[in-house]
Amino acid sequence: MKILAVDIGTGTQDILLYDSHLDLENAYKMVVASPTMIINHQVKQATRQGVPIVLTGVTMGGGPSGWAIVDHLKAGYPVFATPDAARTLNDDLEMVKALGITLISDDEARHMPASAFFIDLYDFNFDTIRRSFSEFQVSLDNLTCLAIAVFDHGAAPPNVSDRKFRFDYLDHRIRDENKLSAFAYCVEDIPPSMTRLQAVAKSAANLDFPLVVMDTAPAAILGATFDPVVILQRQVMIANIGNFHTLAFRIGEDGIEGVFEHHTGELSSIELVRLLGLLADGTLKNSDVFDHHGHGALIYNTLPMPINQDGFNLVVTGPRRSILKNSVMHPYSAVPFGDMMMAGCYGLLAAVADIMPDLGETIQSSLNNKENPGIAPWDI
Repeated sequence: MKILAVDIGTGTQDILLYDSHLDLENAYKMVVASPTMIINHQVKQATRQGVPIVLTGVTMGGGPSGWAIVDHLKAGYPVFATPDAARTLNDDLEMVKALGITLISDDEARHMPASAFFIDLYDFNFDTIRRSFSEFQVSLDNLTCLAIAVFDHGAAPPNVSDRKFRFDYLDHRIRDENKLSAFAYCVEDIPPSMTRLQAVAKSAANLDFPLVVMDTAPAAILGATFDPVVILQRQVMIANIGNFHTLAFRIGEDGIEGVFEHHTGELSSIELVRLLGLLADGTLKNSDVFDHHGHGALIYNTLPMPINQDGFNLVVTGPRRSILKNSVMHPYSAVPFGDMMMAGCYGLLAAVADIMPDLGETIQSSLNNKENPGIAPWDI
């Protein structure tokens, strides 16, 4: 069995090729520039050339790509975009037009002058990944499954806060299925409002093997639970400190006990410690996060969670985990299978095992250390 797991973030895309015949430590891996960073560089190249940009493709992650597009407009150069590509900037196309972007049809895009700089937007490009592996004589033919994680705010209805819509979605999924794999879907089950997940599925539509998509932060949290120290904890708080978003889950033997999500750029070490302390105490309120430009907070178990003296049940992962390096909390840095950067990919594998039961036994035998009696990752 071979599964390609791709965790797409703001700074990097982390890629793991799972082979059931190999120990996970021997799996082939790549950590390369994220799609939004690649588009950022392409747009900057067009700006240096002083030419119009034509954006085609699908809705993808914003951030660096969006900033470069806005800078191109500010420099006085035109930007044309098809509707699906334009939603990378904002789900509300009127807001996109207000930036100065001209919306065009797919047919109009095909007839734009050749002197324009054409950029195809996507979060996932299988051919690029396949070519990269082939340079090392590794084939991606006959994959059993493909699993991809991206962050999706979802398309909020008019006059509804993106932050509130995102957090209502988290609450809904947790109340429906109190486990981290609730944020993973087979293609046919992706909610219509999750436009970025839908776009990823569209990018992989021509492939002839099953696809599972998942939210990035729950994937990383789930992956972190396979660290040999973390798996021993009966109650644990795990914070994924990403480049753009910080998501912390409090997890016990009965499932998810609380969660908050914030923008990493809004968090100092002191503020993050305060929020984690309130999450552990069971006293964290939604307003503690939402009123400070974060997404929100939810508590499902108000009983305090003691932090162990060794700190092993307060866990961090993610590329910006160093925010807490010198804090008073002294958290444990999870390294599942010896590699923090692959935490999201391991979480994707666990989610595939959960929502595709016919693959579950084989994947579980690779991931799960059955001698450890702590929280069973399959239950969270």
